[in-house]
Amino acid sequence: MNCRLALAGFLGVVLFGGATVHAEAPVWAIHGAKNTVYLAGSVHLLPQSDSTLPAAFDKAYADSAALVMEIDIDDLNPVDAQLFTLQRGMLPADQRLSGIIGQQRFDRLLKEVGGLGVPALALERFQPWLAAMTLQQLQLAKLGFDPDAGVEMQIALRAKNDSKEITGFETLAEQLGLFANLSIPDQIRFLDATLEETQEAQRELAELLAAWRAGNGSKLASMLSEEYVATPALYATLVSDRNRRWLPQIEQLLKGDRNYMVVVGTLHLVGVNGVLDLLKANGFMAKQLQ
Repeated sequence: MNCRLALAGFLGVVLFGGATVHAEAPVWAIHGAKNTVYLAGSVHLLPQSDSTLPAAFDKAYADSAALVMEIDIDDLNPVDAQLFTLQRGMLPADQRLSGIIGQQRFDRLLKEVGGLGVPALALERFQPWLAAMTLQQLQLAKLGFDPDAGVEMQIALRAKNDSKEITGFETLAEQLGLFANLSIPDQIRFLDATLEETQEAQRELAELLAAWRAGNGSKLASMLSEEYVATPALYATLVSDRNRRWLPQIEQLLKGDRNYMVVVGTLHLVGVNGVLDLLKANGFMAKQLQ
């Protein structure tokens, strides 16, 4: 999971580049017997200066009685995330990151994050997965992206003001545990993928985010397939396996008598083994909103 997966596994900004503008939005509607479930593809961070969501998000939100997200962001406690990283993200006292990933890789990592405020001594204490996530977050902040302007935070604030219920498919510990439970070789692959992207991050994210805002599902699926080919085992753990775990929960929502808005990273929805693909295989057809 590199920066692209972190952003629409993601983020969203209007940087159209050469992308084709579609009439659709990254929101799909599926009808149950008595209700509608809207699947809204999120990008987790946006710049404050360009954070307006496509109109389809407003439509889905207004027509929904309750929301479901990857985690219950309304009850999220930042202290819990800090405690988790201290407990599961740090190496034992007798180990150093440079000794696990090799000095050459560590020097490259230090070059990227040292200028962004992380000293070598602190970095040496991180497990590879936490080093990779730290690099991702610092890169995104450097490019101007803000989690407070992201899709989930915007919608969660509206829901709080409107007293709409928010629930989550996963807990914070379960989500962070996906990384902490990776084998050391997979953690290093995750770190390598993140390091590889540092030079091209701005261009690739611009392409991804243009496809998101344009609702270009085929383009998003194509970009996702690149990640699948590059790191299939890692992708399965972080994306497709989670999609399958969410599927019965979404199908249960479709048996209800009130409308729901489901907000998850866009790349969980599209492509082979994406949520839309899995639902279609079970007989549920989705209509993309404009």
